[in-house]
Amino acid sequence: MNEAARALLLRLDRLRTTIAALVESRSADDPTAQDPLRGLYVSADTAARLAAAPMPAPPSPSPSQSQSQSPSPTEAGAAPTELPLDESELLFGPDDRLALLAGNFGLGELDELILLVALAPDVDRRFEALYGYLNDDVGRRRASVTLALDLAGTGPYDPVARGRFHPAAPLVAKGLVVLEDEERPLPGRALRVPERVVAHLLGDDTLDGQLGGWGVELLTPGGSAPDDGVAARIALAQRPVCVHLRERRAGSGADAVTLALRGAGRAVLRHRPVSTGHGEHTGHARHTDHNGHTDHAAVRALLREARLRGAGTAVVVELPDDQPGPLVRELAAPDVTVVFAGTQPYDPTWAPGAALLALEDTAVETDPLTAWSEELPSYEGDLAEAVGPYRLGAGQVRLAARGALALAGFEGVPVGLGHVQRSARLLSAPLLDRHARRVRPAVGFADLVLPAEPLGMLHELAGRARHRDRVLGEWRLRTGGGRGRGVVALFAGDSGTGKTLAAEVVAGELGLDMYVVDLSSVVDKYVGETEKNLEKIFAEADRTDSVLLFDEADAVFGKRSEVKSSHDRYANLESAYLLQRLEAFDGIAVLTTNLRANIDEAFTRRIDLIVDFPFPDVELRAQLWRSCLAGVPQEPGLDAELLRCAKEFDLAGGAIRSAGVTAGYLAAGRGGAVSAEDVRVGARREYVKSGRLVPGVGLAWTP
Repeated sequence: MNEAARALLLRLDRLRTTIAALVESRSADDPTAQDPLRGLYVSADTAARLAAAPMPAPPSPSPSQSQSQSPSPTEAGAAPTELPLDESELLFGPDDRLALLAGNFGLGELDELILLVALAPDVDRRFEALYGYLNDDVGRRRASVTLALDLAGTGPYDPVARGRFHPAAPLVAKGLVVLEDEERPLPGRALRVPERVVAHLLGDDTLDGQLGGWGVELLTPGGSAPDDGVAARIALAQRPVCVHLRERRAGSGADAVTLALRGAGRAVLRHRPVSTGHGEHTGHARHTDHNGHTDHAAVRALLREARLRGAGTAVVVELPDDQPGPLVRELAAPDVTVVFAGTQPYDPTWAPGAALLALEDTAVETDPLTAWSEELPSYEGDLAEAVGPYRLGAGQVRLAARGALALAGFEGVPVGLGHVQRSARLLSAPLLDRHARRVRPAVGFADLVLPAEPLGMLHELAGRARHRDRVLGEWRLRTGGGRGRGVVALFAGDSGTGKTLAAEVVAGELGLDMYVVDLSSVVDKYVGETEKNLEKIFAEADRTDSVLLFDEADAVFGKRSEVKSSHDRYANLESAYLLQRLEAFDGIAVLTTNLRANIDEAFTRRIDLIVDFPFPDVELRAQLWRSCLAGVPQEPGLDAELLRCAKEFDLAGGAIRSAGVTAGYLAAGRGGAVSAEDVRVGARREYVKSGRLVPGVGLAWTP
């Protein structure tokens, strides 16, 4: 038996002594004391006796005095519990968790005794029979309000004592005692102590199971001491503080503050939003009940857990995207350090009665490479190059690194680039499926056939995405005006020249998913709706890691026109919104257009790279034919025919690929290899599809 449990049993033994005296006092003048059916009914004689009894006068001794005057266990005839000899050291020493709890929760002597009376049946079942007798009902084996106050030397007629059960009183408001039987008057309501409180008083420090289902994680102290900055000042504060930390990117500030608190030797209760399970991430999913109201029980349990663990324990909460006010009001406690982190600006109406500090997280950004290095010390290769495209917080980095290690262990190989990219992609994948189509890249630079200049610019685009935090952040090359750290490129060229393929190659090189924006679901005929849809896409792309592709971007990034009608004015407003949004964009976006002149010049100024995709010449067309048919069986001498087709048929890369697919189907249909005739048929059909004259044939259809 641990010392905390022995201290609590000593208190209960003394309580049993007081109960024994009360039993003896009541049974002395109770004519039904020897009745074997006592408690199952109330006789007329008993009712008359109770009705004729005068109201008791309020006693003068305090609860502590009544305890000191109680007879010893031996005097009361009760068998004493086996306890250590030095009872006073346990009862009032560091192992007496009830005394420590009273200090952490701001309880008075009367509160402390009420709590002890209420939890007694949860520790020693003999109290059930005693309480059943004293309640005159063998079925009610928990202490009632009246019984608890009787044992404390007062009663429900005392307004001060009665006020200890008010919803705003510490016992009830802080989740230590639950009043049951709502239909009964207050004096008859039963008292129940949550199991987590009982377990804590017995020496159990396991996290409340209710909190685990609510997205709360207990993080023990550990790590390096915090450096100077906002996070360090929060962690080293001498008294509890309540802070709203506005994050530049979801999770960044919460991760930094959590690391600082743990480095300062403080335990952290970290609450992360959980998803609804319907394919959409909503930060308020588990903050509310089925009716959309704040889950008061879960919030009360979170603060109770922090208080049970002592003054050094802090709570870090990632705020929901929608209506965070109720959660802030519930958790803004003056005696617990609570940090609310979110991308929303601070609203004073969230918690008007709380002293809430509003801070920005510009100074609490952490170096994710340090966390990656700590988690993957055996990684072979350039770790900075591998993780550069990902903007994960320190907590997410640890999850991703452990996922990469688990994946490599499952495959039985050392952790490599593919493991890191796959694990990080799972954590950073945005939920854009409503307005965009996800493409999991399956191509690389080896699949691109381009001239040296555009190919080099694509490599540069990947490098910008990897090193933007260093160049724009550490080296301070980002201009002011609230500009983001996004990378935006424009791919211009004729249809079929490889613009979309190049975007997929860049995404694959960075280890990111590509999302192709579905313009049909974005553009809306109603004024302002297009901007709202675009904002949802940009906001989700800002907070996660992906490549956003606006194919045929002319539809939304076209030139502004002279205002001649209301339609022109609203179209120009849409362009103005996009110009402003690109300035603050933090993600990676690629715009494609068939005609560069269609893009407004104001957009081109905000674009980092413009890559022109030229129409392929003969040499490039020959390379495209060979690349397209590299994996198919070929008849001897096919390469010469590919070169002739490259000279005769003026086709772009997309058309050459379509012609190659046609040739493949023709060969598969007859069960043989691709022949020169198959290739020529495919090329002719692409010419006919585009309405062009087939060399030597005209417009005749070639079977």
